Amino acid sequence: MDAVIDTYRQQEAKGFGRKHSRRPLELKSSTTPPGNCGPSQFLDTQVFQCSPCGEPLVKSPAGLRCVCADSRNGTGQAAECNACSSRQPASLWEATFLDSSFLACNNSCNLTACELLTNTVVLNAFSLETRAYDLYAKAKSQNLPKLFYSNTGLPPLSFGKNSKINFKLVKYDARGNFLGWGDVTGGTLQLCADRQSLLDAAYSFGTSYEQSCTIQVSNLLQRVPEPIFYEMFLQFSNGKGTWLWPVPVVNPQLQLNSPASLRSERLRRFFLVDGLSGRQGNLSNQPASVTLAAELLLSVDLPTSSPGDQSAFLLTVKYAKQDSTATTQASLWHPRIPLIALLLSPLLTFFPLQVSFAVSYTHRPGTSPRDTDIALAILGSLAALYALLKTSSWVRRSRLQNISFIILVKFFAFFAGALANAFFMVALGTGIYWLVVFKGQQSSAVEVMVPPAGSQIETNFIIYLSCAFVLKAVDLLHLLITQVTISIFLIDWEKPKEKPAFKAPAGGQRAISSVSIWRTFLIANEWNEIQTHRKLNPSLQLFAVLLLLEVVGLKNITSRDLNLDLHPGADAYLAAWSPILRFGIAASLWLALGIAQVAFFTGIYERFVEDKIHQFIDLCSMSNVSVFILMHGCYGFYIHGRSVHGHADVGMDAMHACLRKEEENLCPLRGLEANSDIQTFEVLLTDRARQLYDKITQPLMEGPRGERVRVDLHEQRLRSYYTLNRFLSSFLEHAYRDMDYVVKDKFFLERVMDMEFQEPVDMSILYTDASALFSRTLFYNNELALLVFDTLLFSVIDLGTQDFLLAAIITFVGQKLVKMLRHTLGRRNLAAKTLVEKQFLI
Repeated sequence: MDAVIDTYRQQEAKGFGRKHSRRPLELKSSTTPPGNCGPSQFLDTQVFQCSPCGEPLVKSPAGLRCVCADSRNGTGQAAECNACSSRQPASLWEATFLDSSFLACNNSCNLTACELLTNTVVLNAFSLETRAYDLYAKAKSQNLPKLFYSNTGLPPLSFGKNSKINFKLVKYDARGNFLGWGDVTGGTLQLCADRQSLLDAAYSFGTSYEQSCTIQVSNLLQRVPEPIFYEMFLQFSNGKGTWLWPVPVVNPQLQLNSPASLRSERLRRFFLVDGLSGRQGNLSNQPASVTLAAELLLSVDLPTSSPGDQSAFLLTVKYAKQDSTATTQASLWHPRIPLIALLLSPLLTFFPLQVSFAVSYTHRPGTSPRDTDIALAILGSLAALYALLKTSSWVRRSRLQNISFIILVKFFAFFAGALANAFFMVALGTGIYWLVVFKGQQSSAVEVMVPPAGSQIETNFIIYLSCAFVLKAVDLLHLLITQVTISIFLIDWEKPKEKPAFKAPAGGQRAISSVSIWRTFLIANEWNEIQTHRKLNPSLQLFAVLLLLEVVGLKNITSRDLNLDLHPGADAYLAAWSPILRFGIAASLWLALGIAQVAFFTGIYERFVEDKIHQFIDLCSMSNVSVFILMHGCYGFYIHGRSVHGHADVGMDAMHACLRKEEENLCPLRGLEANSDIQTFEVLLTDRARQLYDKITQPLMEGPRGERVRVDLHEQRLRSYYTLNRFLSSFLEHAYRDMDYVVKDKFFLERVMDMEFQEPVDMSILYTDASALFSRTLFYNNELALLVFDTLLFSVIDLGTQDFLLAAIITFVGQKLVKMLRHTLGRRNLAAKTLVEKQFLI
């Protein structure tokens, strides 16, 4: 046995050349363990107390357990290890040190040999089906360190905003020597070089941290020629003193073909760079392969004040193995030519490798996912009910009797708009909730973290936001189709002041009218201008949102940390953005500014400066032109513009005289009915009235067929125009007893539900409308839908680009395209339905 131990110590002394004696990546170390235990006591990390070591045990150098003193007393021979495992050593290092360290640890209480044996097991980062683990499992020694943690539950702890997480490391070299204790700061575990302040930000509680870079493996081997093994602990203080709690390690690439109980346990020890196992021929040669920790993830599970059975802190290490580029070349040479191999050994190079270090925070979701699902289910049900009501109202207004494909399309369109609002409300509530709950933890203990990237909550949020945008786009398309396909006609009440210049000739040609058409052109132009009129300025909206987000710096509070600094310094670490928080702040600002604009526009600007909608109604009265609109089959709107003065084709002095009479109340009110000033109505026609309307307007809808236009088409359309003008004016004057109408007020419930309970059978119905609901055929009365669409477009673009400026540019282009499309198609429809040529619509 003495010979075995002497052999182990000789191998230990000669295992490394002098040129590899450096130990970079080491911090200021202390051999004194943290805590306040006495010289004969060890720090028990499971019960948080100092426990004595009974005879003949002594405290280990790390101060975390008791070990037996080094002794040469024991039994056994070196030859007994031949039957320990049938597996061959995995490397030259194992072939040199593994068996002797096993015998020295198992038979003589050699602490360094036990540490070396454990380190050799950890070096096999991809499998435990190795000779090293077989020998470790057979070793029976008080000094043998445990490879796994069995219980890593954390006691209740509280961390405030940006409080520093104090981690401690106990370090060993590959030969099992204790290197001391060190603090985890800066680049201790981070292989990427950066400023100290940015590296230390990883250990600021509540900061989601991520760092990655591409490193040269050859340069890294010069800094770290031999692996250093770490055990990580969390240092905390309570009323009894300063204590340590182990941080378990997970190696997801470690293959365990062992019992399930072993697979659920966490490792104690890990390393960052291994250039030792890949050395061939001689331990002083350059390695032919390198294993390093390519990805390190420190996971923190909240709340730490009420931890569960699992550890609140968990370190996940993913290793990557890279062979040198010269390994393949050397395999082409005959192995009996050592001179060439010697010449090639200095040329061993490695490709650059991507490495990363991250700190992520997770928390138990609690009831928030369930509450979100409940809210979405309730709002979705209400959306379906709303779509049914809107479809039912449309069917009644269109006089459709049987269920058809167009009814299903309409239901889908209504349901898409309502469901888009439901998804938008859920997404907005989610964003505001996390913005308030997460960022609001400024003075209290941090218990909640924003959902991490890739979590189920964030994934669901992105799905909700995407669905809201797609459905709202469908709703906007439905709105555009409805508005650009309305039937509109301008009723001219003006009567000729004199007889026609000539009578109709025998051929049936229509006599030329002496009534001027310019008043109709004027109304058509004004209608064309207000088609895209809105209650807010989209350009001002974009500018204000960008000003608050980019210049004021509100975008900086959407990072995955607890900082509320609107202008962080150049040396400050900028955590990754959270899409939930970005949507929460952007959508809130967009809606708040939009509502403020609408309130200012309707409450102040329209009242004291300019109200284009009511100015249009006044212009109709002064022009002696009414507007008749059919939005659905038998439903539409009527703007009564018949002049109370009888004529509008008058000179300036006559016009001033008419206005003066109205000022002095010397003429009747402008309303349709006597002693009424209500000029706007909702129209519900009978089937007979609608059929006659379609029969008259049929020539207006006909277009050129073939290459040649029919000679009489223009004249036929003019006749239809005058016929429809006479029909509508006579209808409004109660000239048709079989197609008369009645004026009435809607019931309160009818106005709330936006539907009519009574169907016109013998008489059409004109419902008084003091709210100018004819603006539903314009952008003006659809501001909410447009505002939500702009918000979703801006948010979805930012979701994909993480750039508010680019999102604003694309949103601006999108707004202009929608406005141009609505104006172009609406202008074409207006020209076709009113016979006002597009050249006159300027």
